[in-house]
Amino acid sequence: MGMPTAVPVPMAAVSSPWGPPGPPVVAPARRRRRWALWTVLALVLLLVACGLPGVLLLRGAAGRPAAGRADDPATLAARRLGQRMSDQLDRQATALLGGDRAGFLAVAEPAARPTLTRRYAALRALRVTVWRPAADGLPSAVDGRPGEWRLSVRIGYCFVVPACTPSRVELGTQWRLVGEEPRLVAVEESRSESAGARPWEVSDLAVAVGRRAVVATTPAQRGRLPWLLARAEAAAPVADRYAVTGTPPDRYLVFYAGRTEWERWYGGGRPKWTAGYAVGVGGGHHDVVLNALSVSHGGVDDLLRHELTHVASLPGGGYSDPSDWWLVEGLAEYAGADGKPVDRYEGLAEVRDVVRGGWNGRLGSLVPADDAADGRVGGSYGIGYLAVRHLVDRYGEQRVLDFFRAVVHERRSLRDAADDVFGESWSTLHDDCVAYVRAVAG
Repeated sequence: MGMPTAVPVPMAAVSSPWGPPGPPVVAPARRRRRWALWTVLALVLLLVACGLPGVLLLRGAAGRPAAGRADDPATLAARRLGQRMSDQLDRQATALLGGDRAGFLAVAEPAARPTLTRRYAALRALRVTVWRPAADGLPSAVDGRPGEWRLSVRIGYCFVVPACTPSRVELGTQWRLVGEEPRLVAVEESRSESAGARPWEVSDLAVAVGRRAVVATTPAQRGRLPWLLARAEAAAPVADRYAVTGTPPDRYLVFYAGRTEWERWYGGGRPKWTAGYAVGVGGGHHDVVLNALSVSHGGVDDLLRHELTHVASLPGGGYSDPSDWWLVEGLAEYAGADGKPVDRYEGLAEVRDVVRGGWNGRLGSLVPADDAADGRVGGSYGIGYLAVRHLVDRYGEQRVLDFFRAVVHERRSLRDAADDVFGESWSTLHDDCVAYVRAVAG
């Protein structure tokens, strides 16, 4: 599928929730710099002599004191400064939720206000309902910038729904003291997060809100929002059926990315054949991103059903075993097909090419390489679809969802899950699925 100006992308090649580019989900431990006690005390004395609180400790010296021991003076000063920064962030959160732009900007120095103004507008357009900042550690000195400090902040946030389990993002903030008041100098992008920078961090956004979906894009593409929202609203009830835990998402959040945004939002760097993807953002939530250069009017419905099904079916932390790729993508392709007869599945030609082109007959070996040809990608997705379709035809949707939950959510082996859910050996079922794929491919 693809617009006339874009390289065609197979309809099946739409997402990759396993193995997103960037660092692993578990963030590396932060470095801790240990200062000798005499150095710390010298810094405190120097700061006091200059009329400034002694807060030039790096986070490594800001841990909890040993039982029965009080904080040293520098750590106490850092805690006090950190609390004042947290108070400023709380004031900003109250202003954001109350629609008070002036109050949101009031905690910041003038140089930071253009970026914060854009972020405020994007968050309000997304109908932010929860914004809970919390300091992660104590302030630390900014190298080479005397009098400036950095504070890492974790934020829980919700859009549209007030009572959602918040998504999470960790941001670096930079501060300068003006008298005794800390003033926000800059807010860094969440580049260290596995999900990368959220669209509302880095872009102006136009947003449309429906009953089950929220769609957003840049102002330049605002005119496509009514069409996109209508398609997302139509796809949502289909995806709801594949909520493996039994509870559909409260809202589906879809971002429509132009060329620049595709390379920037959530870290960019997706395989060249990707037309869309779902990315975990914490709290059990996944955001969906569509590549505007690869989305056509004729293909958007299948694409949205596919991606929204990932949101409904995947565990909050995604999945990590590439041997399960066929099952994850096969279920999404099954939902994308939305009950069409097998002979109307758009990827059958690519399936035939892969089957006849030396495929080894193992479902666990289907993950396409980042630089795979479009036909290879489409055939891999199609084989996953046919395998899931065969299991559904044989056992019904609910038992397949139970199987999916056991394998992807509970991380049980295919063998154990097949025994418990289907009462069959996985080796037999695997061979049956492969035989079905080969029969359909002809």
